[in-house]
Amino acid sequence: MKGWGAFIREYNEVMALRIQGKRGKGSSWSLEDISEGLKRFYDENNKRYPTTQEMDACPYLPSARSIQRNFGGLVALRRDLKLKTQADFRSGERGSARAYKINSRANAVERDVYDFLMKKFGKEFVHREYFFTDDSRTRADFFVYDRNGGFCVDVFFPSDRRNLVGCLNSKLGKYLGGYPVIFLQMNEEIIQETLDKLVESKKKKLSAGQHLMSWPSFVSFCGSRKPLKVIVS
Repeated sequence: MKGWGAFIREYNEVMALRIQGKRGKGSSWSLEDISEGLKRFYDENNKRYPTTQEMDACPYLPSARSIQRNFGGLVALRRDLKLKTQADFRSGERGSARAYKINSRANAVERDVYDFLMKKFGKEFVHREYFFTDDSRTRADFFVYDRNGGFCVDVFFPSDRRNLVGCLNSKLGKYLGGYPVIFLQMNEEIIQETLDKLVESKKKKLSAGQHLMSWPSFVSFCGSRKPLKVIVS
């Protein structure tokens, strides 16, 4: 058990760190404030510095938006503080590892969805990388032909709610009219109730025929559709 003296020292260290939103209106974060917060994060997280999402969640560091506004972004801040780390986490070894992980997970998720759709609707009626428009640029992950007229499926795996919003916004402009489109998010920790609330509160609304679904909702949706039959002559 920690002694009283050690507890007091730890408490004072925490209180010395700048806490998000606790200083008066108009006050700003200094590089010294942020440097101290980053040092604490580094010591508490296996000798690594925070990502953008971790900055937003950390109580003793400013938000990524604040850093963008006052210091030109996280990349510029890391360079200004001369941190012994890669300045831009999106590139280099760390970025490559992250991209590999994302691509591997995306491929596995798409295979699972494809296998499910084939079993439900038949291999002949499930098309991968389907061109949604005539411009040869807009492609859905899947197009399913069925007796209800068919539908598109755009599959993605957001890391969290914030990432989900960004992914969804980037997809909405791709599909302008035509067949129904299911935006299928495959993170099982984000339930349909959360998705419904998100859609309801969005300023940029989904168009008619566009739906944001979790996996259980998608399975239920597919259960309501009528598969086509292969006629053998």
